[in-house]
Amino acid sequence: MSYRDQLIIKPGSKVKLADIDPDYHDKDLNKARSNPELQLILDDLSRMQEELYAEKKHALLIVLQGIDSAGKDGICWHVITGMNPQGCTVSSFKQPSAEELAHDFLWRVHAKAPGRGHVAVFNRSHYEDVLIVRVHDLVPKKVWSRRYEAINMFEELLANNGVHIIKFFLYISKEEQLERFAKRLEDKDRQWKISMSDYAEREHWDAYTEAYEDMLSKCSTSHAPWYVIPSNRKWFRNLAAASIIRDTLRDMHIKAPPPTVDIETIRKRYHAAVAEQKG
Repeated sequence: MSYRDQLIIKPGSKVKLADIDPDYHDKDLNKARSNPELQLILDDLSRMQEELYAEKKHALLIVLQGIDSAGKDGICWHVITGMNPQGCTVSSFKQPSAEELAHDFLWRVHAKAPGRGHVAVFNRSHYEDVLIVRVHDLVPKKVWSRRYEAINMFEELLANNGVHIIKFFLYISKEEQLERFAKRLEDKDRQWKISMSDYAEREHWDAYTEAYEDMLSKCSTSHAPWYVIPSNRKWFRNLAAASIIRDTLRDMHIKAPPPTVDIETIRKRYHAAVAEQKG
């Protein structure tokens, strides 16, 4: 069974994160053995992304959500790194600007959706508008509760226009998060990532869990599925996410387009140029 089949949230499912083990991993693998497999997948992603860019019939949107230190940046560093930045963008949706607040909550997001031939990564996404705004009462419940339907309609619109959507919820335990915070404190090269809000947000762990469960239950659809990636083990997180991205690209049956010029004519000109250079 593929990671995609194992980790998908089937549409209509009622999600309880307590039933999912954030420490889950492939028992036939360990970190050392996973590295060569991950590299093979990244090689495939690089090739398929180039074909996606050339064919310009499809687009791919990868949504990353998770509690602080779950590994959203880690996915960007270790998985998305296999893609050519010419055809790949990474966007992050945090506190909206005054201009963005003057529009509907999806206005700023739609502008970052990928065009055909491109890959877009949302490192935090439009789902912040049913997460942080809910936990911190930034808007009334009657406002954020209607956003699930709006999000599903928005994602269906994208899908109907050739955008393939995969959404990863990176799931770690509360204990694992605290261990990662401790490592940041000791690593001078990573202390820049520390903020007081990281610790303050831990006080809302249960509220976030409830919000994540509703997000996963209400917004995993056939055209934009959610995958819960057990992320206590970073190597498994990277491997599972990369594998699901590869499977999704494979399903597009991407093919590089035929040449737009007469290859034989170009070949004759090439040989003529070589002969002239030698002569």
